[in-house]
Amino acid sequence: MSRYRRANTGTTFFFTVVAYHRRPILCDPMIRTALRDALHAVRTLRPFTIDAWVLLPDHLHCIWTLPADDTDFSQRWSQIKHRVSYACGDAYRMCPSISGLKRGEATVWQRRFWEHQIRDDLDMQRHMDYVHFNPVKHGHVERVVAWPYSTFGRWVKAGLYAADWGGGPELDGLDFE
Repeated sequence: MSRYRRANTGTTFFFTVVAYHRRPILCDPMIRTALRDALHAVRTLRPFTIDAWVLLPDHLHCIWTLPADDTDFSQRWSQIKHRVSYACGDAYRMCPSISGLKRGEATVWQRRFWEHQIRDDLDMQRHMDYVHFNPVKHGHVERVVAWPYSTFGRWVKAGLYAADWGGGPELDGLDFE
């Protein structure tokens, strides 16, 4: 069995979560509704703050801040993915791999996710920019403000971003890879 290293200190994390076989299903109304409901249910049971979020057709990126002395994001993601799979699994069922069949896995999500512990303010700023710029990077829109499935609008209202940020000359030369 593989052992994946996970962070054990700190409270703010960046995540990438991917749809099974990168299918472009995550922006479908059924998945969005199930994801919203799952987030609400899990946040009620195990609180955390969503600092940034972008939902793309085949993956999502987000930044969460967990309560002090709590780094158990894995259980939260497990519950969220399970709830979405339970709500939508029949509509999005594919034939999973042999190991997936043995584990009884649904085929909405890839098994794992990627996380990065945010180290400082500059790291947070870079990841916030990365999250919000991602729809432009992937060619879904020409300007960040045009993508409806992100927290960008919330941060424009709070004054962190200008409404015309993203897709213009202010990002020339920035490396979001």
